[in-house]
Amino acid sequence: QVQLVDSGGGLVQPGGSLRLSCAATGTLSRIDNMGWYRQAPGNQRELVASDGPSDRTRYADSVKGRFTISRGDGKNTVYLQMNSLKPEDTAVYYCAGSIDSRFYWGQGTQVTVSS
Repeated sequence: QVQLVDSGGGLVQPGGSLRLSCAATGTLSRIDNMGWYRQAPGNQRELVASDGPSDRTRYADSVKGRFTISRGDGKNTVYLQMNSLKPEDTAVYYCAGSIDSRFYWGQGTQVTVSS
């Protein structure tokens, strides 16, 4: 049973930083893609950043230059370094992964940017 366990959210002031972490656990063979999505109240879930084959990364325009996605050495972990946070970054952030031809979601971690 594959699970994605994400963590690292919290309350931060505008301009601050947070680092989210996600680990894929269980019996798995192949991870094609891992990434982060977010969903704010009243909004649809949107892609924030993804890391695919050959370390190909993709970012939402709203976070380019502020957020950085990276993978652990074993490739079964993914991180999201978030800098220069803004109130509009407030959302529940979900780890996601394409693993052994199936798509998985983490449970979500709340990020609140407020003074």
